Amino acid sequence: MGKQFGNDDQRLAGYLDRVYRLDDELLADIRERAARAGLPDIHVGRLDARHLEVLARAVAPRRVVEIGTLAGYSGVCLLRGMPADGVLHTFETDPAHAEVARETFLRAGFAQRAHIHVGRALDELPRIEAHGPFDLCFIDADKDGYPGYLAWAARHLRTGGVVVADNAFLFGELVDPAHAGAPATRAMRAFHERLATSGEFRATVLPTGEGLAVAVKLWCQPRVAGALARRRRGSFRGTCGFFGRRSWVFLRRCCCP
Repeated sequence: MGKQFGNDDQRLAGYLDRVYRLDDELLADIRERAARAGLPDIHVGRLDARHLEVLARAVAPRRVVEIGTLAGYSGVCLLRGMPADGVLHTFETDPAHAEVARETFLRAGFAQRAHIHVGRALDELPRIEAHGPFDLCFIDADKDGYPGYLAWAARHLRTGGVVVADNAFLFGELVDPAHAGAPATRAMRAFHERLATSGEFRATVLPTGEGLAVAVKLWCQPRVAGALARRRRGSFRGTCGFFGRRSWVFLRRCCCP
C-alpha cells in the first residue's frame, strides 16, 4: 500500500508480516471491497492496524472517537481491542465511504457498536460531546485539520485518555524545505508542537511507515499547561504570580514526568 516512509526495509516488513500474522480474511476483505468501490488506497498500514488493536487492548477504552472512517479498516482494528461494551464514534466526510464502512462493521459483527457520523468532523463532533469524556481519539483525516482535531481531543478526552494520529511524518514532507510553506506542513508542525510542548500531553512518535503519534492526556488544566510551556521555553517571568518556584518541581513530576 506504499506505506514505506521511515522503516523501508522490505525484508524486515515481510518478516514482521509473516511472524505477527498481521492480515486475516476480514481485513483483506475490507481492502478488497474498498478497492472495488473505488475508495482510495489510504488505509492504515497493516502494522499500524495491529498497533491500534494493541493500544486499544492496553487502554481498554469504552468511548472511542475516530476521525476518518474510510472503509472501516482502522475502526475494526480499534473495536477488536475494545471491551465488549465499548462504543466507537467514527466520522467520515464522504457518504459513499460511509456506506462501505457500514457493510464492514456489519460483516465484522460490530454494527451495534460502531456509530458512523457523516459530514465535516469539526461540525459533527459537538453532537457527541455529551457522551464524553472519551478514552481514546484516533486521528487519520485531512492533514490541515490535525491542529483542530487535537484541540477537540484535548478538551474532551479524560485524564489518562490517549490520542493516536496516523501520518505524523506527513509522507516525508514534514521536514522537507520544499514543502515548508505548505498548509499541510504548517498544520502538522503545529500539531506536533502542541502535542510535544503544551504540557497537556506526554507524547511520542512510533517510527512506523508514516509515523504514528501516541500521547496520553495529563491532568493539567489549560492555565497550568500554558505556564509549564512558558517555563520550558525559559520565559519564567509572568508565571511566578501563579506558581511559587518550589511548585515547579511538584508540577513537573505530576503533569510532565
